[in-house]
Amino acid sequence: MAADTLSKAFWRSVEQHGEKPALLVKREKQYRPITYTELGRRVYALARALHELGVRKGDRVAILAENCPEWAITDWATLCLGAITVPIYPTLTAPQVGEILRDSEPKVLVVSDKKQLRKACEAVEGTGLNPQMICIEPDSGSETPSFEQMLNQPGALTESELRALVDASQPDDIITFIYTSGTTGEPKGTMLTHRNLISNIEATLELIDWRPDDVFLSFLPLSHVFERMGGHFLPIYAGLTIAYAESLFTLANDIVEIKPTLMLGVPRFYASVMDRILASVRQMPPLRQKLFYRMLEVGKVYAQCWREGRSAPLGVRLQHAVLDKLVAAKIRERVGGRLRYFVSGGAALPKEVAEFFHAFGILIIEGYGLTETSPVLTVNPPNAPRFGSVGKPIRGVEIKIAEDGEILARGPNIMLGYYKKPEATAAAIDPDGWFHTGDVGHMDADGYLYITDRKKDILVLANGKNVAPQPIENLLKQSELVQEAVVYGDGMSAPVALIVPNIDALRAFAKQAGIEADGDALLNHDAIQKRFRQELERVNRELADFQRLKGFRLISKPFSIETGELTPTLKVKRRVVAEKYAHLLQEMAR
Repeated sequence: MAADTLSKAFWRSVEQHGEKPALLVKREKQYRPITYTELGRRVYALARALHELGVRKGDRVAILAENCPEWAITDWATLCLGAITVPIYPTLTAPQVGEILRDSEPKVLVVSDKKQLRKACEAVEGTGLNPQMICIEPDSGSETPSFEQMLNQPGALTESELRALVDASQPDDIITFIYTSGTTGEPKGTMLTHRNLISNIEATLELIDWRPDDVFLSFLPLSHVFERMGGHFLPIYAGLTIAYAESLFTLANDIVEIKPTLMLGVPRFYASVMDRILASVRQMPPLRQKLFYRMLEVGKVYAQCWREGRSAPLGVRLQHAVLDKLVAAKIRERVGGRLRYFVSGGAALPKEVAEFFHAFGILIIEGYGLTETSPVLTVNPPNAPRFGSVGKPIRGVEIKIAEDGEILARGPNIMLGYYKKPEATAAAIDPDGWFHTGDVGHMDADGYLYITDRKKDILVLANGKNVAPQPIENLLKQSELVQEAVVYGDGMSAPVALIVPNIDALRAFAKQAGIEADGDALLNHDAIQKRFRQELERVNRELADFQRLKGFRLISKPFSIETGELTPTLKVKRRVVAEKYAHLLQEMAR
């Protein structure tokens, strides 16, 4: 029987799966299990400690930490108390963390280590907030209590009293604020409920043939709703096992050691794995290279026939049977040898990457969704995927295309709204309950959704991170040397900027520096390029690591209404500029 709240589902799994590993964590160079029974014990212990600190229903508990069992324990304990979890990316700067804390006003803030503790202290300085901080790292060198101390702290809340709170939880209770940035960069707390997440979990479970021995390898940030739903809530809801990657640097070894059956990733991850495979092939002897590329060619034909529901030609089947054992099996061993599916989300998956992996018998299931939709709206059916599309709507979700091409969605997974932002909520969800995604697309005759563009200015990097360009552009325009700046980054590893210099200020600088050049020669002069790199460094110091600009190009001609780059109200037409200077963007994307 399905549970109607995540906290009830958690305790159901604890009771049903007892000594089965719930979590696997690397300790002393070895993966060690935390059973469902032990996880339940720790969740109760932390809930008791949080309750002792005054955390009650509706209060907020923020987490500023990397993926680890303590992250999961904090989240479950918070939910069991009826409180609200506020995940914060550990890569954000102190001022950015401060904005989220000011808006959410948490009673408790759990941080991972001394570095995050210092950041948290800086973030709350001058805000009037005084959250109780807890540090996961055992010896933080401060008076801040450690996570382990909190687990061992006595409290008045009994386990039966906690279970009574869980039993009293309701499907429409808010369980999390997940902060997203709009086009202005102002953080908005997306309010999601038990009903939102459970509807997504159950619809997703119906699509994939989950097995009791499935193991997820978790490495995407739990601060992101994609990993939180698919790699955190869903496995525990279904009684499966989650293994935490030790770090991004050890991920390749972690995959071989854990031998996961499912993994969530962003397109950039899959592209980088493909690139590493191809790089290693180039180091092979000529005969092995020939076998690899023949397998790739045959595998693509074989896989395409399977996706189209028809049998491959006899010759292809015979070659595939031999080459699969000689070549493809070794590729699959590099991802553990047991992997049934990769799951991709957060950004558009390049079709060629999906085709590459499927040629070797590894299917990447691509879906589509947003933070506001908990997150999944559509998924490619594992038995009939169409690469290039983002699949079909999941159960309970309606999709329609507005007259202007915008994708609209409606269903039980749509957010309650943005915290303390009724106007923004009304702009996102119309009176009929349709959520306006800001993405543009179309559906084919079979109901597969294709995304072709985006109305919103939010950039989606190759790693799935969302970046609001306007705040970065405003930082650039603080320089007297910059007249206009447009930041891009869709599908790139990092944002880049096209900059129109203030020509008068630039000439003044050139004169002072003794530079005798004009036009393109002036823009390309080493001293001018160095001066603008300094401006980029200034801006990057104020940004989180994933927001930082990796490059720029100077444009000699100012934007104008006449040449089509500006609207009548002098707003930059981003798409026009991108098309006009596509060659420069392509250079920077390399």
